[in-house]
Amino acid sequence: MRPGGFRLRAATYNIHKGVLHDLFGLRRVPVIHDLRDRLHELDADLVFLQEVQGRNARHATRFAEWPNEPQHQFLSRSASRRHVFESAYGNNANYLHGHHGNALLSRFPIVHRENRDVSDHALEKRGLLHCVVTINRQAVHCFVVHFGLFARSRQRQLDVLVRWIREEVAGDAPLLVGGDFNDWQNRLSNRLYDELGLVEAFDSFRPRYRRVNQAARYVTDRLTDLGIVERDEFVWQMPRRVRGARTFPSLVPWLRMDRLYLRGFEVQRAEVLRGPAWARLSDHSPLLVDLTLRMAADRAA
Repeated sequence: MRPGGFRLRAATYNIHKGVLHDLFGLRRVPVIHDLRDRLHELDADLVFLQEVQGRNARHATRFAEWPNEPQHQFLSRSASRRHVFESAYGNNANYLHGHHGNALLSRFPIVHRENRDVSDHALEKRGLLHCVVTINRQAVHCFVVHFGLFARSRQRQLDVLVRWIREEVAGDAPLLVGGDFNDWQNRLSNRLYDELGLVEAFDSFRPRYRRVNQAARYVTDRLTDLGIVERDEFVWQMPRRVRGARTFPSLVPWLRMDRLYLRGFEVQRAEVLRGPAWARLSDHSPLLVDLTLRMAADRAA
């Protein structure tokens, strides 16, 4: 720990249920064992996971080395290292042969967990997993997110998330919201910033036009307070945007699907893990972010 903060590492990753198609797309290949090894090599303290298989009777019958326990428990323990995570799982989608959802792996104690169904229609089952972890004697709220494929669904699911955070998370509490937002058009970042004070990790690490935006917002607020202009007249303000978290498809990442939003933290480093080694594990690339948790006095200031 350095003065004024506590260092930690967070990652978010859609693991595609630990199964991928082979090179020719003719058969499914389990990659869950290799995926576990690579996850532990990241040396992350918090891992936000999506599409985690809680149970799959078909895979258990078909694949000889399929884990005989839920994937979040299997991934929490390393086969070659002493690293052990605490884990929390939120069941989002049930079917005849099993279920899947979101999960959080944490090297810190998980003192609270709750999962809520935010499915917008019958064809897509989605959920939000909320965990409270104790880091450096502070309660840190973590939300694992997997939003829908349709823009209107994502807006309604964001409504639930915003309302939940406002009702149950103190305004000065450190907060992390990570996962697969399916927000390739970047329609959600403005609301997360304006309504919750959340900044995307890449936007924080390499701010784009931050000072210009801050100056524009300051001028707008002052002129609006004086009654000189209406706020909507300042249409020239540049929107907030995510800088570089291109994570999908993993073979050639192009779309910004996966995000880590934060409040009460400073970003020291942020990167997308690309390359053939990761592309053979999932159709998404993971995000890895080094953070400093600000002390309560620093956050108040």
